[in-house]
Amino acid sequence: MYMIKKYKVFISHSWQYSDAYEKLCKMLDGKSYFIYNNHSVPKEDPVHTNGTDKELKIAITNRMSACHIVLIMAGKYSSYSKWIKKEIDIAKNDFTNSKPIIGIKPWAVSQVSTIVSENADIMVGWNADKIVQAIREYAIQ
Repeated sequence: MYMIKKYKVFISHSWQYSDAYEKLCKMLDGKSYFIYNNHSVPKEDPVHTNGTDKELKIAITNRMSACHIVLIMAGKYSSYSKWIKKEIDIAKNDFTNSKPIIGIKPWAVSQVSTIVSENADIMVGWNADKIVQAIREYAIQ
C-alpha cells in the first residue's frame, strides 16, 4: 500500500507582497497528490510578541523547528527584507541539521534575490509541480 507523506513547510515571505504567498498556498492546496501543513506566519495570523526582534526570532525558530523544509519567495524584494535574511539564517544555523531551502522564482520575473539564490539548495520556477517535486526531493525526512 502506498502511503502519502504529509510535509511540514515553512514559507518565508514578505507581508508587503503577501499576494504571492497566497497564490503559492493556493497552488499547493490545489495539488490533490500533495499534503502539507503550513507553519509560516501569515499576515492575518501574526506571531504575538511584545514587539522585540528577539521574541519574533524565537517564535519563528519555534515554528520552523518542526518543518521538513523552508520555501522562500525569491522576488527582488527579498534582498531588502530584514526578516527573510533572518529566516535564512535560522534555517541554516539554528538547528542541528540545517533546514533545506527552496527558492521560488516569481512568475514572469527575470531578476531574483541574490541572498535567496545564494542560500537556496535549489531554485525553482513558479510551477506547482516543480515546487512539489523539489519539496519531495529536498525535505528532511
